[in-house]
Amino acid sequence: MNDKREWMRVLTAGQLAVYLRGELARGRWRGTMPGVIRLASELGVGRDAVEAAFLELERQGILQSRGKGRGRVIDLSSLGRTASGLKIAILDYDPPSKNEGWVIDLLHQMAEAGHSAFFATKTLVELGMNAQRVSRLVGETEADAWIVGAGSMEVLQWFAGQGIPTFALYGSRKGVAVAGVGPDYLPSLLAVIRRLLSLGHQRIVILSRRGRRSSGSDRLERTLLQEMSAHGLPTSSFNLPSWEDNADGFRRCLESLFKYTPPTAILIEEVPHFVATMQFCGELGYQVPRDVSLICGTSDPAFALCNPPVSHVTWATQPMIRRVMRWVDNISRGKKDLRQSMINATLVEAGTIGPVKGHK
Repeated sequence: MNDKREWMRVLTAGQLAVYLRGELARGRWRGTMPGVIRLASELGVGRDAVEAAFLELERQGILQSRGKGRGRVIDLSSLGRTASGLKIAILDYDPPSKNEGWVIDLLHQMAEAGHSAFFATKTLVELGMNAQRVSRLVGETEADAWIVGAGSMEVLQWFAGQGIPTFALYGSRKGVAVAGVGPDYLPSLLAVIRRLLSLGHQRIVILSRRGRRSSGSDRLERTLLQEMSAHGLPTSSFNLPSWEDNADGFRRCLESLFKYTPPTAILIEEVPHFVATMQFCGELGYQVPRDVSLICGTSDPAFALCNPPVSHVTWATQPMIRRVMRWVDNISRGKKDLRQSMINATLVEAGTIGPVKGHK
């Protein structure tokens, strides 16, 4: 909840209007909209931002003012499907994903194009990445098309089998008949492994959400383990551990890794897990990168403010937005679109990568 309130706090009035529009489409409020003071407190945003967002929704015909001191009437007729407008449900991987700036930009562009985009009531983490539970959620949700964030092969295959227009953001989409886009991680992550090997690292751990599902089963993780093996490093579940998908499970995973022979380098796929790992290392008195090198598989603006700056993998998000919008435009015109594309990713080597002690 605190993460969500922090995200809401930094929204512009225009972005807040897009968010409120999506929540209205989901049925969060009906009849009369809560007042400015109440909603500002509920969302953790400024009253001026709420008032400006309300004015924008009035301009769109979604809210109707009844004068000072009286609640605005909700009119959802403009949110219904038009000749070109679609109701697009977003089934995200986990709640923090919706906080990303480029996702907010995407929502804004879809709204400007006349489409109603909204987040589903559950995330894939909350659904346990279970296709049967996803099926029930889809059946309970009124939507013309779905955007699925970081879906498993099983989930994406289910969507492909339903004939529902589906777009996969990231996820195990190769060979599945859905449109999609995501970064081409492999070259940059291979560069990470090779750089670590050149610095003398032999105990390299990959903390990947894919590893939680089935250790070593994903092509990307398999290739990274094969790269280690090719350089004479034996690999095991130590290099690609699994954990229960919650904070306690991740903590137990870290405790197990550091119990006997700690890793000298850790490649961590997600920002929240990277932050948790940094905190854990600090508790143990480990210094980065003197005692352990840490690399994040995704980027975050806060990394540049860290000391030392965080080594990470990054990619451009605007090409991803353009690809999603092209797909939305195609399906709104009845055109089938199953094209999948990749965005180049690059390694930004910063201060959290260093040599193993004693390595020359």
